[in-house]
Amino acid sequence: MSLLPPFTRASALQKVKLAQALWNTRAPAKVALAYTPDTIWRNRTSFLTGRAEVEQFLEAKWRKEHHYVLRKDLFAFTDNKIAVQFFSEWNDAPDGKGQWYRAYGLEDWTFAPSGLMRKRMMSGNDLPIAPEERWFTEGVDVDKVDISERHL
Repeated sequence: MSLLPPFTRASALQKVKLAQALWNTRAPAKVALAYTPDTIWRNRTSFLTGRAEVEQFLEAKWRKEHHYVLRKDLFAFTDNKIAVQFFSEWNDAPDGKGQWYRAYGLEDWTFAPSGLMRKRMMSGNDLPIAPEERWFTEGVDVDKVDISERHL
């Protein structure tokens, strides 16, 4: 199956899960390679252009967001666009004993013919949660967590 546009439901879903796995590596340089050299991003209130800015942004993100775990779910797709709903959890302390957060949001992706992402627009919100409210605990398959309709 080709992961190049135009997307089918199966290829869009596979693209989303590959992105999820890539982001869960928390390796900024590796993640940045999934985007075109001239990629443009809006991530909340940050506006970025190019892989170097993306890599710097991700380095800062993961210096702050410890124990980061992400799930992305396919929301919709067209020929060269994919929309995802995402959920991530992270802690503000390196030892995991600080405040836990869950981020909820939507992303709008546009792909170049090469299959690399040309544009990423993200809107999201962070919610402080108690440790016992976490979905993505150690050893849990994020894709098997049942997320209720009230969170979707």
